[in-house]
Amino acid sequence: METSKAIPASFSEADSQRLMREMINISRERISSHGILFILWGWINFVNFFAEYLSGIITFNYQLIQIERSARIVLPILGLIFTVIYAILHLEKVNTYINVTLRYVWISVFMCLVLTNIIQFNVLRQIYFNLQHPIFMLFIAFAIVVSGGILRHRIILAGGILFALLALISSMVDMQVQMLIESIGWLIAFIIPGHITYAKRRKQSKD
Repeated sequence: METSKAIPASFSEADSQRLMREMINISRERISSHGILFILWGWINFVNFFAEYLSGIITFNYQLIQIERSARIVLPILGLIFTVIYAILHLEKVNTYINVTLRYVWISVFMCLVLTNIIQFNVLRQIYFNLQHPIFMLFIAFAIVVSGGILRHRIILAGGILFALLALISSMVDMQVQMLIESIGWLIAFIIPGHITYAKRRKQSKD
């Protein structure tokens, strides 16, 4: 068959493993170069959830309340616009199987977040936000762990595991404390790994 002819007879298991390692390294390099997106969405969600937490323990004046509410809407919109523009400007001409897999993992997780709300409303006839947040955190943690595992990126993998543990902890507390826990989760799983990978990328490019 054509597929068998396309593969050299000397293509051994060692060659296959070497090719896989090269693909992983290429994908890790691309993730590192796109660390700015980890930083961006990490800060957007950290600010939103932490501001929500502060609004519950501190009495803001009317102007600050309006700023906080506007920021919760405007920041994700600006982040989405930046992400789309960034993706277009940095469109990869060649996609590895690993990149495609990671893309489908995150698309699937996003769809799961949407369907979770729909299912919860269909069954319970309302959305329990104190249940929604731990479940959402768990889905996101799953995607982070899978991404870190595929890329063999220890920092991302550790961030995903900690995010999952924080999801478990948040299920034991009230809604107000959940906001604080989730903001910490975004700091640990996105902002810190994002800054580390982005700094490494910039250092390598200078060298």
